[in-house]
Amino acid sequence: MKRRDLLIASGAAALSLTQFPLSWVRAADDKRRKLLMFTRSQGFEHSACKRQGDQLAFNERVVTELGKQHNFEVTATKDGGVFDSDLAGYDAFLFYTTGDLTQPGGDHQPPMSAAGKKRLIEAVHSGKGFLASHCGADTFHSHGERSQEQKPAERDPYIAMLGGEFIRHGGQQKGRLAVADDQFPGCSDLGKTLEIPQEEWYSLKNFADDLHVILIQDTQGMHDADYERPPYPCTWARKHGQGRVFYTSMGHREDVWENANFQKVFLGGLAWAFGNVQADVPANIDKVTPGAHVMPKL
Repeated sequence: MKRRDLLIASGAAALSLTQFPLSWVRAADDKRRKLLMFTRSQGFEHSACKRQGDQLAFNERVVTELGKQHNFEVTATKDGGVFDSDLAGYDAFLFYTTGDLTQPGGDHQPPMSAAGKKRLIEAVHSGKGFLASHCGADTFHSHGERSQEQKPAERDPYIAMLGGEFIRHGGQQKGRLAVADDQFPGCSDLGKTLEIPQEEWYSLKNFADDLHVILIQDTQGMHDADYERPPYPCTWARKHGQGRVFYTSMGHREDVWENANFQKVFLGGLAWAFGNVQADVPANIDKVTPGAHVMPKL
């Protein structure tokens, strides 16, 4: 892994971070957790994860600063070779990625090996935490038509672990998210609905049957054909073997990474993935989003 991947930029622009009195984010034993944040783009590279020289990308700096506040250490890298090294030292992994990460292209960073991909999935299955934001669902696509669901056995192993897959997105617009589980860490004061003024919203498919939906994309009033479908999961948690997996479709825009409610949801998912907090995550996808498997007509 390149040394610059471990650097925290000096003289970077100030970030807008809310100071949260969220003592539960920390581990009860006050042990400093370790997070590997992987931001390689084999496909499209989002501006939120684009670096300038040795300076960490915007969302890498946000997560690093949140780590300083809440006692977790962040290693941010775009080098896929990290998954061929010892993963035992990390408590969780965070993906903000695109494309087939085992292939060259995109941002021209070193690819992950096929063995490294397998090692990641096995590490999570054995008990590590895993999180993905936004384009983490636009990664390792399953074979088949983008606008059609694949049977569970036909889904890419990464998608099977994550619990959902990106189809397409329409134009950026205001989003209204129904809160399906206000008891999940970070969600207790969101109310019944969370509104984000502007975001690029993903239309998603290939949902795992055991998905525990936390936030629901309310499609009523949204423009573009991508959202001409019933409400569907947009933030969720699930167990993958002994591991804890969390995903949110939010995170395209830099101002969303600075949004206080987004940070609460993100920190809740992270604290749960670390194992710092407990949460019941029974399957509820059929109950709270009964039309989740209805695909838009694209």
